[in-house]
Amino acid sequence: MPVSEDISLLKRYADGDEPAFTLLVERYIHLVYSTALRQLGNSSHAEEISQAVFIILTRKAKSISPKTILSGWLYQTARLTAANFLRSENSRQQREQEAYMQSTLTESGSASWDEMAPLLEEAMGRLGQADRDAIVLRFFENRPPQELAAMLGLSEVTARKRVSRALERLRNYFSKRGVDSTTSAIAETISRNAVQVAPVGLAKSVTAMALAKGAAASASTLTLIKGALKLMAWTKMKTAIAVGIGILFVAGATTTVTVEKIHEHLNDEWQLGNISSEFLYKPPYRTVILPTKSAKRSPKNGTGGRSQTADGRGYGINDSIEDIARFAYYQADGKGYSEFSPARTILDNELPTNQYDYFSNLPRGARDAMQNEIRKKFDLTGEVKTIETNVLVLDVEYSSPTGLKPSRTRLGDGHAGNGTLSMKGETMDELAMMLEYTLKIPVINQTKLTGNFDFQIQWNEDGPDYPNPEGLKQALKRQLGLELVPTNMPIEMLVVGKAN
Repeated sequence: MPVSEDISLLKRYADGDEPAFTLLVERYIHLVYSTALRQLGNSSHAEEISQAVFIILTRKAKSISPKTILSGWLYQTARLTAANFLRSENSRQQREQEAYMQSTLTESGSASWDEMAPLLEEAMGRLGQADRDAIVLRFFENRPPQELAAMLGLSEVTARKRVSRALERLRNYFSKRGVDSTTSAIAETISRNAVQVAPVGLAKSVTAMALAKGAAASASTLTLIKGALKLMAWTKMKTAIAVGIGILFVAGATTTVTVEKIHEHLNDEWQLGNISSEFLYKPPYRTVILPTKSAKRSPKNGTGGRSQTADGRGYGINDSIEDIARFAYYQADGKGYSEFSPARTILDNELPTNQYDYFSNLPRGARDAMQNEIRKKFDLTGEVKTIETNVLVLDVEYSSPTGLKPSRTRLGDGHAGNGTLSMKGETMDELAMMLEYTLKIPVINQTKLTGNFDFQIQWNEDGPDYPNPEGLKQALKRQLGLELVPTNMPIEMLVVGKAN
């Protein structure tokens, strides 16, 4: 991943260039202030949090990794600092804050944001760093998908998947707390409301205080900084413990007991979003597959967490052998790696049915190492073959499909289910991929249509199958002027089976 402009400015500041730090404050003061205000509901407290966050940045400037997404780091630091502040307040002040937040949000006129805002920081805290960075870049900063992918060091397809996965986790969190919404609505609401303009003059005062490294800060601000640094260190330590499962491969029998305890802790208590993808770039380098022990994360509950990088490293929690194999046999596509969908994966009938955690972070050949581990542990191998099979060809029904609308948004998000398919700012290739995952059959885009579109269709789910494929196909034709034509053609498939 190339060093970002933000990290370059931070390095310049660390080398003595104070105007470089001023640029960073001006760039991110609104993000930090909005995050603090949303949690505290008090503008003066939010300003104090903002001062503390940028003072912390001056103290950490030399130690922040070049791979860090600085906006994500600042967001997390603001969130943790505000959370620490709240814990130091008495219950009366918290009740006042909640009342203030409710009145402020009600005035905003956005019912969904009214419900979402008080929960947003806690929901974001449940995400892993990689997913949180993606959400901050995509919707807090409104970066387009191409820029997002470049900053994360991923292919555009993989970056979009990461955003979609993170949005789904946010949706699940909100839903469990009585806030029902779609991922598209969540994305649009955050994009529109999450960052507001900080008070005039705050950037200037924060810059002056931060460049003095808190020398003129009040006692309360210094206490706040001290508490925030402790909380950040504790959060980092918990994450380090979580990824310690690989210690087994670089130590002896005494460490084995420790690793087993760590792994038990992972499965019983770890909120899986807390693992950070930055550990994929730190030693010890290892490849490991371990059984997921906790019944709390059964296959019915879905995957606990997953991250993959453009250079082939990755981890997954509570994944099936199929999921692990599809990670191990990702195909390089010139931009990163592309995944075989379940519809393009052929599995041996005797595959293990248990769930596993895996981690592979070798600087070179991480996926090759995972392939070897799969073979060693399960006597399984994968092979990419060109196979003639049933597919659906996505094409235009007429020369000028009337239902298609060029996109006016940069959201690049979508979901399908319950008789609805909704996508904004997506390409025809992305639509084909969504249809493939929904219908569970390979879909080949042959529309020759370029650019980004908004897709919105609805169909009747009253049928013998779910989803109702015929209902979806008819809706696609009537509402968008597109058709899915069944045919046979040779395509690349991943075949996973016994090695011997």
